[in-house]
Amino acid sequence: MVTRAESAAQTRQALLESAVVLLDHGGPEAVTLREVGAGAGVSRSAAYRHFVDKDALLTAVATDAWAAVAVGLDAITGDDSLSPERALRTALGALSDLGHSRPHLYRLMFAQKADDSASVAEAAGRAQDMFLELVGRLAGDEHARPYAGVLMAAAHGATDLDLTGHLPREKWNADRHQLIDLVVGMIPNRSDPP
Repeated sequence: MVTRAESAAQTRQALLESAVVLLDHGGPEAVTLREVGAGAGVSRSAAYRHFVDKDALLTAVATDAWAAVAVGLDAITGDDSLSPERALRTALGALSDLGHSRPHLYRLMFAQKADDSASVAEAAGRAQDMFLELVGRLAGDEHARPYAGVLMAAAHGATDLDLTGHLPREKWNADRHQLIDLVVGMIPNRSDPP
């Protein structure tokens, strides 16, 4: 038998999944609590029992997306078969692929200011900490933070340029993955023994 708490958790998850479908197909403008409820197969008022408004719903979607990124980074961090450089390329490539395949979700993740939401800050912070660990493996812990910032900015910029059509291969002779590889290759490898 399903408890009331389990039923509420299932409804909340169905609402989030419905919101993600609407977001992926039409951007934030397509996400309304009414449409989310309809997509989840629940009453109009059910969405309001879980989310006070659309902003709260979108914050929850962004939080879940950052949590999923952290899970992916955890898998990369735990893969001992990857060199530090390959692990970084894999992590940044996965983030760029998310942006390329799900641009509305990707933009939502970065549009949510960590200062405005404790849940987004916690989920994004966990992903960022794992990314810092990956950078530290290559560049050394004392250099991880500035290099991580450059790598994240480069990957985000390349992804955004690609999404807006400002990264044509015929002009730049490289795609977003090649640019990410280039920037990762510029990071001094301090993981090798002297």
